[in-house]
Amino acid sequence: MPTLSELIPAGAVRLDVAAGDWREAVRVAGDLLVATGASTGEYTTEMIENVEENGPYIVLAPGFAFAHARPSPAVLKTGMSWVRLAEPVEFGHEANDPVTLVVGLAARDSGAHTDAMAALARLLADPESERALREAGTPEAVHAVLAGRDAPEQQSAGGGAVHKILTVCGNGLGTSLFLKNTLEQVLDRWGWSRFVTVEATDTISAKGKAGGAVAILTSGEIARTLGDVGVPVKVVENFTSTGEVDRILRDTYDVR
Repeated sequence: MPTLSELIPAGAVRLDVAAGDWREAVRVAGDLLVATGASTGEYTTEMIENVEENGPYIVLAPGFAFAHARPSPAVLKTGMSWVRLAEPVEFGHEANDPVTLVVGLAARDSGAHTDAMAALARLLADPESERALREAGTPEAVHAVLAGRDAPEQQSAGGGAVHKILTVCGNGLGTSLFLKNTLEQVLDRWGWSRFVTVEATDTISAKGKAGGAVAILTSGEIARTLGDVGVPVKVVENFTSTGEVDRILRDTYDVR
């Protein structure tokens, strides 16, 4: 699988960009995907339409938006872009606005970028790395920080798992993978990885898979879209916060 620094080359990084609103910020991220050959301009339109249709669930953590859409003919190859804004913009998220960092993703499928997504989630959750990215003065400096997190973490064995938790987003290949990685970190910390598996999926598939899960973790916007699926739907505001996910997992299993 491609590494994080391979998916986000220095040419896909722009810093201190002026954007009048969230649409313009997403367009800049899309323009970089086009410039690096990952997508066509139509995919940028699809990323904007995704927010218009599903709400600002792509704002995963305070100040951070993950712009993406479903795989489509407008995606030429899997790639990512990195846009740090000069001034924050509002996406309409109740908890995580305003946004200063927009990362764009164009994915050919749901599997080619999972390691990179896990690396990005760990990177943004680490205060030292987050500060280095915020203070980086050039695209090359950002790329160097990203390259420092390319080594994948050892995954815990899931054999013998008896429970399943779903992490859900609109497309099943972007924000849900962030949340999956954060939840798996908590399960590893608890020593529960062999008992609980985590599956990232989209809203349509989640309704059919809910019967086999003990809970669904997702954003407030997606929770409203799902409605009553017969299992508890837990809303997560910060998809990179192990502390918040720990509290939700404790509530799910009544662990104090």
